[in-house]
Amino acid sequence: MERRNTRQRQLVLEAVQELCDHPTADEIYLRVREQDDHISRGTVYRNLHLLADTGEILSVKTPGGERFDRRMDHHAHLVCSECGTVIDVPMSKQDDFCRQIERSTGYASVSTSTILTGVCPACQERLRKAAGAEQR
Repeated sequence: MERRNTRQRQLVLEAVQELCDHPTADEIYLRVREQDDHISRGTVYRNLHLLADTGEILSVKTPGGERFDRRMDHHAHLVCSECGTVIDVPMSKQDDFCRQIERSTGYASVSTSTILTGVCPACQERLRKAAGAEQR
């Protein structure tokens, strides 16, 4: 079933494309509300998931929530375990690995999604300062 491209869906897509920092659904909702103060949170959420389902944006499941990404090329995500910030990191293509899995299992269209976790530089600094303050 083909879905028509609604004005609301276009606003949601544009918001994801403008927000380069892997926004949450709430951040996208607030951005869209700047353009259309009648749009509901449910409409934004439905359209985000529809856009992800149709491959126009990427849904990134992170610890504690979901983020959305405008980049559709092959890359990994690095999530700060302290503040939840998400950044893109390059990743070599896993095509050979996926083909090997397809051959050994009989599955088709195998793909990978990689989420790495660590502590970002800003949180490392904050933690160092907090540890220093505790020692005084």
